[in-house]
Amino acid sequence: MIKRLLGKLDRSSKKPVDLERTDNVPRHVAIIMDGNGRWAKKRGLPRIAGHHSGMKAVKRVTLAAKAAGVEYLTLYAFSTENWKRPKEEVDYLMKLPMEFLELELADLIRNNVQVRMMGYTNELPKQTLNALEDAVRKTASNTGLILNFALNYGSRREMMEAVKQIADDVQAGKLDCNQIDEQLMSTRLLSGDLPDPDLLIRTSGEIRLSNFMLWQLAYSEMWFTEVYWPEFSEEHFHEALMEYKRRARRYGGL
Repeated sequence: MIKRLLGKLDRSSKKPVDLERTDNVPRHVAIIMDGNGRWAKKRGLPRIAGHHSGMKAVKRVTLAAKAAGVEYLTLYAFSTENWKRPKEEVDYLMKLPMEFLELELADLIRNNVQVRMMGYTNELPKQTLNALEDAVRKTASNTGLILNFALNYGSRREMMEAVKQIADDVQAGKLDCNQIDEQLMSTRLLSGDLPDPDLLIRTSGEIRLSNFMLWQLAYSEMWFTEVYWPEFSEEHFHEALMEYKRRARRYGGL
């Protein structure tokens, strides 16, 4: 049943992809990068080998998004629930941002990419946080694609923290209850200075949000594929963009 549903959702695999079209390109694409471990297991490799290969897909998709005219790319790199994984795997995942940025930061700067991050940074290892903050600082003046890493991020926690902030402001007399609306809530989220994603992509065949941007994805188009993240190519990314272009976004209207 899942494969039948995926077949409907991931429709364009046999259709030609027009790489030159830039009309109706989603401003903000969010991706749940899934399937690294299963990709590795399928090849008789340790899970960390899948994560290492997945790092290469980050570079491919970032440049593909930039070339297509996407303005914001948010990648779900590590969730607040991922700490439950084996310590060896978590330790390796915490080293990946350092390895990726050491290898690719210069090229990201040449491509005018601005690096950002959202998540609960006080819980990250110091070396991981230092590498990310260094990348954010060195790319702050770049004016091209914004590459936003969701690291130690969880949407339910994000929304609870936003509600607490609003409640504190009401209690302190800084805010009236009548001023609370969707726009205010959005600005209190970790992604408050970004537009909501227009398109969500999830790899590996799973069809769920996994506590990712639950508020922000309310009206996003969704595209699921059975392709594991390490195998996700520029062509797959453009398939998702072309499917997005075929859809009519009505936001509840006609």
